[in-house]
Amino acid sequence: MSAAAVAHEVESLWPPAAEVPGEALDQLVLASHLLGANRAVANFGGGNTSAKGTSIDHAGREVRTLWVKGSGSDLATMGAADFTALRLEEIEPLIERAAMTDEEMVAYLGRCMLDPAMPRSSIETLLHAFVPAAHVHHTHPDAINAIAGAADGERIMAEVFGAQAAWVPYVRPGFSLAKQVGELVRADPGLELVVLAKHGLVVWGDTAEEAYRRTIAVINEAAAAVNERNAGAPRFGGSGARGAALTEERRAELLAELLPAVRGAVSSACHKLLTVDTSAPVLELLGAAGAERLTQVGAACPDHLVHTKRVPMWVPFDPEREDVATLAGRIRERAATYRDDYRAYFDAHAGEGDAAADPDPRVVLVQHLGLVAAGTTVKASRLSRDLYLRAIEVMAGAEALGGFTSLTTAESFAVEYWPLELYKLSLAPSPGELQGQVAFVTGAAGGIGRAVVAELAAAGACVVGFDLDGEGAADAVADLGASGAAVGGDVTSEADVAAAFAGATAAFGGVDLVVSNAGIASSAPVAETTLAEWQRNHRILVEGYFLVSRAAFGLLERQGRGGSIVFVASKNAVVAGRNAAAYSSAKAAELHLARCLAEEGGAAGIRVNTVNPDAVLQGSRIWGSDWRQERAAAYGIAPDELEEHYRRRTTLGVNVYPADIAAAVLHFASASRSGKTTGNMLNVDGGVAAAYPR
Repeated sequence: MSAAAVAHEVESLWPPAAEVPGEALDQLVLASHLLGANRAVANFGGGNTSAKGTSIDHAGREVRTLWVKGSGSDLATMGAADFTALRLEEIEPLIERAAMTDEEMVAYLGRCMLDPAMPRSSIETLLHAFVPAAHVHHTHPDAINAIAGAADGERIMAEVFGAQAAWVPYVRPGFSLAKQVGELVRADPGLELVVLAKHGLVVWGDTAEEAYRRTIAVINEAAAAVNERNAGAPRFGGSGARGAALTEERRAELLAELLPAVRGAVSSACHKLLTVDTSAPVLELLGAAGAERLTQVGAACPDHLVHTKRVPMWVPFDPEREDVATLAGRIRERAATYRDDYRAYFDAHAGEGDAAADPDPRVVLVQHLGLVAAGTTVKASRLSRDLYLRAIEVMAGAEALGGFTSLTTAESFAVEYWPLELYKLSLAPSPGELQGQVAFVTGAAGGIGRAVVAELAAAGACVVGFDLDGEGAADAVADLGASGAAVGGDVTSEADVAAAFAGATAAFGGVDLVVSNAGIASSAPVAETTLAEWQRNHRILVEGYFLVSRAAFGLLERQGRGGSIVFVASKNAVVAGRNAAAYSSAKAAELHLARCLAEEGGAAGIRVNTVNPDAVLQGSRIWGSDWRQERAAAYGIAPDELEEHYRRRTTLGVNVYPADIAAAVLHFASASRSGKTTGNMLNVDGGVAAAYPR
C-alpha cells in the first residue's frame, strides 16, 4: 500500500480445510476469533456473529437453534460458552410485528434461551435471526465505515458494490434495524451485503467460511475503492505548520513533564490511568491543518461512544513558541470547559432515570504531541486508545471520500446512555477501593515490599516496584500483568529516583500512593559502629526517604489531586533498640521527616503517615542476614532461638508478618479508610508494648 493510501486491506486468515472443525458452533467460534484477530475488522467487544443449526434441548428434543454472541463478549477471545443458544422457531415470526420496544425484545429473547444460565444474547440478535442464512457476521471494519461515515456514503456504496449491496440509513440497533435488514435480504436473493450508515457491515453465507471470506473480500474491495478515489492525496488534507519542530526525544521529554497535569485534569470524578500513543497515524492526524475541525465531528462508530465519548478533548500547541507550563495550564482550562460542555449535552438529552456519567474526557489530543487516553483501569485506558486509533482510520477514509460525518448529538446520547449498551459495562468486575490509583513502592523486592505490592494490588491499584534489586522488583510485580511495572535503582541516587518516577509516569500517567520501604538493618554497640556504617544507615533511611519524598511531592503537586505517602519506619523510631544507635537514630529522623512533610503537604491534600513494624521475622530478608546473628548476640541467645524469643515476649504470643505491615500501609494509603489522617503513626508490633526485655 502506498504512503498516500487511506484505507488498509486485510488478510484472510481462514485455515486449511483439515484444521476446520465440523460442528456449526465450533466453526462459529473459529470465524469469530479470526474476525476479532484484526481490529481493523472488529473492535474489541464490538460486532457479533451467529450460526443456525439444530441442538438437543433439556427434554431431549431436537430444536432449530440460533447461536449468537453473548452480550459483553469479545470476538477475538470468546469460546463456545460465550454464545447464547435460542429457539429459532420462536424468534423468526417476530419479523411480522410492526414494532417492539427494547424491553419487550430483551424479555422475549430471555424466554427463548435453551438454557437460562447462558449469557444474555447480543443486542442485535433479531438481525441475525431475520437474515435467512446459516451464518451471519456483523462487523465494523475501518474501510467499510469510511464509506458508511462519508457525507455521500450511500452514493459511493452504490458505485463500489452496485446491486449486490443495500444501504440502511442510521437507526440505533434493535427491532427496527433488524426488521429493515431482514426484509431487505429476504426480498432480494441477489444481495450479498448490507451497509449500515454510520455503523458497519452485515454479511452472510451458507457456511462460516463463506461468510468470513465474503467479509474479508468486501472489506478489501471497499479499501481499494477508497484509495482509488483518494488519487494519491495526503491523508487529512496534509500537514499544518510547526509540527516538524518536535524530535522524538523532545516529544518524550514534553510528555514526561506534561502527563501528571493531564492526569489531574481528567480525574475530577475519579482517579484515571493514562495510555499514551505517538504512533505515525496519531501524529499524522495531530499535525494536519484541519485536525481540530475533523476530531470534533463526532464518533466514528456507535460502538466507540461508551469508551471514547462523542468527541475527544482537543488541545492546540505550538511547540516552537510555547512551553510545558503554558500547555499544562491550557489543558486544565480545556478540561474544565469539556466538563461544562458534557454536562450541557447531558442536560439537553437526558430522560427520566438517566444518571450523568463521568464528565471528563476519555481521549485527549495534544496538537503535534500525541494522544492520551484515560480510563479507570489499564484495560479501559488502552481500549479508549485502541478505539480512537480505529476512528483515525475511518476519518481518514471518509475525508478522502468527500467529508466525514457522524451521529447527531441526540443519536450519540441515545447510544451512550442506552440501557442495553450500559448493561455490557455492568458485567465488568466491581472496582477495588484503590481502582485507578498508582502506588509506588520502594524496597519492593523484600518481604515487606512484596507484601505491600500484593496488598495494594488486591485493592485495585496499579503498582510500580522500585528496588536496588531490579530483578526482585520485577518478580514482585510479575503477577500483576499490565497493572504492574518495575524499575531498578538506588533510593540514594537523585538520578535513579527521578528515572523511577519517570517510569511510573510513562507506564500509568503519574502516581497517587508512595510507600517508602527501602531498608537496611545493622546492630552494633556504638563503640564498635564505624563511620561508614553510620553514614550508610542515614544515607538509605533518611537521605533516600527524603529523595523519594521530594520527587513524589513534585509529581503529586503537578497532578493537583492530593495523594498519600506512607513511611515504613520501625519501632526503633520511637523506642531505640539496644546496640542499634545508627539504625534507631536514622529511623527517628525518618519518622520526624514524615511529620514535617505532613505539615507541608496538608494544603495540597498530600497525607504523610508512618507504619512502625517490630519483630518481623517471617518473610523478611533481614532475618536471613547478619542482622539475625547480631540480634541473637544482643540477647545472648543462639540465632535459631531468635524467633521463639520474640514469640514469647509478645503479649499476643504472635510474630509480626509482612502481611500485617501491608495491611497497615493500606489503611494509610486508602482515603476511604484514613482520608482525614496525616502526620500519624501506627505501631505493628505483635502486641508488645514500646519496651525491650533486659
